[in-house]
Amino acid sequence: MAAMNAGQTISGADQAAADGPAFEIIAASPVPTPLVFASPHSGRHYPAAMLEATALQPELLRRSEDAFVDTMIAPTAELGAAVILARYGRAWMDLNREPWELDPAMFSDDLPDYARARTARVAAGLGAIARVAGEGREIYARKLTFAEAQARVAGTHRPYHDALERLLAQARSAHGLAILVDWHSMPEAAARTAVTPRHGKGCDIVLGDRFGGSCSRKLTDLVETELEGMGYHVARNAPYAGGYTTEHYGKPARRTHALQIEISRALYLDEKTLEPTEGLARLKADVERLGRILAERWQILK
Repeated sequence: MAAMNAGQTISGADQAAADGPAFEIIAASPVPTPLVFASPHSGRHYPAAMLEATALQPELLRRSEDAFVDTMIAPTAELGAAVILARYGRAWMDLNREPWELDPAMFSDDLPDYARARTARVAAGLGAIARVAGEGREIYARKLTFAEAQARVAGTHRPYHDALERLLAQARSAHGLAILVDWHSMPEAAARTAVTPRHGKGCDIVLGDRFGGSCSRKLTDLVETELEGMGYHVARNAPYAGGYTTEHYGKPARRTHALQIEISRALYLDEKTLEPTEGLARLKADVERLGRILAERWQILK
């Protein structure tokens, strides 16, 4: 098993030296399976440049995180998955967004024409650089500059996705296909809105496959069956069908399958204190069990 490999980090000044890499990778070489497990939202690091510009305390910024998802999936590297874990907090840069999905109202200068300023996520304050965190609290005490956005994309978003692309390419080269599982967590309030076929309203886990567009139905069916067998209530595609990562990489016709998995935070976390509960140990064990099943049965997609 290879040690964690650092991703390159670049920012306007010396972010690489001051704040470290954008991601960590845990993977064997050569990769024994086509599985790539990713956690883009569980990073805990917030650069000093952000803390100086924000109106919020760090504990409020952390409410945007998918806390502890990285600790759930890291052990699956021992089962044959290549695991990539973001280091920076989601409020700094959302890696599950198109990089130039930016809100013009947040910036003191004009955005370039290629910025995507009119998406639903930007309108909600949740673009690539979020305007709000936690319960809709405004993050910044001042306007940002576009140069700051460029630095975040260059230092955080681009290195992470370059590394993810390399992992998927290695999987395709070694095994004929790649299987990306993008792991997230969701507020309990969102989980209550989902409807599951067997249990009605309310769920524990949502599988997002872009309504069948980002991966083979065989993959979604397998994951749903196994999670239901473990006792979880599983919904599909509502309220989460998959974000930028699932849409961007999920191209079954090009031998890359991508599935997003959202886990209710109520299963393992006190959402007020962000402290893990006893449920975290069960989830880690069940994620490891699912990882083992996928490592053994991935060839159903061939």
